[in-house]
Amino acid sequence: MSTNRLGVLCAALVVGLLGCATTGAAEQAKPNIIFVMADDLGYGDVGFNGQQHIRTPNLDRMAERGMVFTSHYAGSTVCMPSRCALLTGKHMGHASVRGNPRWTFVGKPVNLGPDDVTVAHELKRAGYKTAIFGKWGLAEGGDDAGMPSRQGFDYFYGYRTHSGAHHYYPEQLWRNDEPFDIPGNDTQNTTGTYAHDMVADEALRWIGANSEGPFFVYLAFTIPHYELTVPEDSKEPYKDLGWPKKKMRKGHYRHDAEGNVAYAGMVSRMDRDMGRLVKLLEDKGIAENTLVIFTSDNGPEYEKHDRHFNSNGPYRGGKRDLYEGGIRVPFVAYWPGRVKAGAKTDHPSAFWDLLPTACELAGVEPTDRRIDGISYAPTLLGEKNQPQHDYLYWEFNERAGPIQAVRAGKWKAVKFYNKPLQLFDLSVDPGERNDVAAQHADVARRMQVLLAGARTEHPAFKLVPNKAAMNRKKK
Repeated sequence: MSTNRLGVLCAALVVGLLGCATTGAAEQAKPNIIFVMADDLGYGDVGFNGQQHIRTPNLDRMAERGMVFTSHYAGSTVCMPSRCALLTGKHMGHASVRGNPRWTFVGKPVNLGPDDVTVAHELKRAGYKTAIFGKWGLAEGGDDAGMPSRQGFDYFYGYRTHSGAHHYYPEQLWRNDEPFDIPGNDTQNTTGTYAHDMVADEALRWIGANSEGPFFVYLAFTIPHYELTVPEDSKEPYKDLGWPKKKMRKGHYRHDAEGNVAYAGMVSRMDRDMGRLVKLLEDKGIAENTLVIFTSDNGPEYEKHDRHFNSNGPYRGGKRDLYEGGIRVPFVAYWPGRVKAGAKTDHPSAFWDLLPTACELAGVEPTDRRIDGISYAPTLLGEKNQPQHDYLYWEFNERAGPIQAVRAGKWKAVKFYNKPLQLFDLSVDPGERNDVAAQHADVARRMQVLLAGARTEHPAFKLVPNKAAMNRKKK
């Protein structure tokens, strides 16, 4: 072989090896994404949003070392539709699931279906391993089309249904497409193994085993959703503090006897596991290539009226309301070296923004161009070119419904069925105490137009009173 030919071959080999190395580096540069969601945790239930009674040192440390979003919104004010918006990138005017299982006009649950494209689907396209731990709640009844394995997830461990997730000592959980028994668990007497601990342990195990990445983990904790029960070690720091007593009665929910201590203990137990998660990422050497987001699926249920913890912070309402307390949720993003430490943003964002954000970070375009989400990656990374929503939209139809709400800039409108539109200026009235529709009739008309045009019709989720569902609920 001639010297020239040998040189060409060597050069080609070097270029090829460099190309492989570049490809490998690009793959590794894709960040791991861990999205952690509490259940019914209020905006004010965490220290970084002003909580005075419940200790959340690990979440507060994440906030000190990460970025807090002060205007982040859930997909809905209850569990199932909020999770649909999160996974599909569509708000309640376009989502396939717009209500909880019992509140449909077709008399049966509506689940995710074959036409839905989830954030897990998108990230699998980008080469990610995907897993969901905790509460799924998008495959109710016997419909398997909504199961995680059919919605882009490689692995599932936790509760399949909402009703199952009402209990912390279930006698059965799910792994992938099969249920498994939990020996020694007694749901009625709240004894055995605390399911939250099982979910947290399994999530950490999976992350540790897949730390080479890239991976996407959706960690859907059930804390602090009813029922209020937690092992004694988590209650000890809150006993004998002179707090007002809140007696809880056992029924469908097998509450502990005293509600305030149990609630605080539950939130702190979840905070403990957030600390374990961050430590695992550090121990594995992947913290700087992992975005961790923590938030809640809607506003608080336990403290919707009792204000000992001030769970909804400065906001009006809670779970099942479309006032800010029902949909504005705590949100912290932690990504050492990429997200500026101690940063805060008031950028208005919502659950349906996760899908395009994850796609942008993973280097792929969303498959469905009809999504409502806008990536907040520019805000996370400290860039100045953050696109803004023209508006954010919600609808909700249970006992007090139908209700619609829209936010456009500083203006927020809430519209109850057959009642005048309420208008609030969030820049001066974040608590929505003063309806200014009469003083700003032009703005009110504009918001009414947005409400009318923000949705497509859905046979299972109509904007009229759902009397049949109310009767089913009574029975």
